[in-house]
Amino acid sequence: MTYAVCPLSVVPIRSSASDKSEMVSQLLFGETVELMEQRGSWVKVRCLWDNYIGWADHKQLKSLSLEDIQIYQKNYALSLELFQGAMHETYSLPITIGATLPRFDGLKFHLNGSSFTFSGQAVEPQKIKQNSSILLKIARRYLYAPYLWGGRSPFGIDCSGFTQMAYKMIGIPISRDASQQVEGGRLIDFIEQAQPGDLAFFENKKGRIVHVGILLPGNQIIHASGQVRIDRLDHFGIFNEELNKYTHKLRVIKRVLEDEEEPEELSSLEEIGDPDQVVMF
Repeated sequence: MTYAVCPLSVVPIRSSASDKSEMVSQLLFGETVELMEQRGSWVKVRCLWDNYIGWADHKQLKSLSLEDIQIYQKNYALSLELFQGAMHETYSLPITIGATLPRFDGLKFHLNGSSFTFSGQAVEPQKIKQNSSILLKIARRYLYAPYLWGGRSPFGIDCSGFTQMAYKMIGIPISRDASQQVEGGRLIDFIEQAQPGDLAFFENKKGRIVHVGILLPGNQIIHASGQVRIDRLDHFGIFNEELNKYTHKLRVIKRVLEDEEEPEELSSLEEIGDPDQVVMF
């Protein structure tokens, strides 16, 4: 097996080996892939984070050894900054929230033989508290990010990319697409039993799952539709007050987090994690 890492801010993953083909997902800086098949300058990749398969331009990836992959997967942090420059000796590389910072020590990280200085906030997801308060703090950072089919960054994100990234930041892997995400979690029978952080899934007229969002307190939902926005939710679905109509029909609610009696409130992301552990840089 051969592997590679994304050395750029955002790299598109496409449905076929062509710049003209549909973008189905994205790689963020520092994310790793397995290389499966090559056609000219295009390579079929399997994302090691979520097993998603698609095509990427080989020129936008950097090869990694199996040893490097193992190091990266065990020792890394994720950027909490919506947009921040990582400083190399000769240039600055813009990276987004959710970017992977291999071997980050609080000031520097190292990728593919290059050293970068990073002055923003980052978090070790494997040590973070996995509760709804932290999840929703992170989700709200994406508010007003424009909708983009296949997107996973604050400059363009789709509904399932948004839910996936929010959960990734607290160390919980979920699948890439809404139709895949609905297969996970625990079924919640009634909306009255739902808790903040639950995933709500919505269907089209043919009964297919086509949309997903994250439940907020007070019968609200945060989701990517036109932009990452907050709307009202009831047992019918999402009600957009600006349009004065329902825009998405509710199908099912799933719980990924543990049951919570009283979700704790956090004043800021500075409070993430156990104070006795170094999880926030």
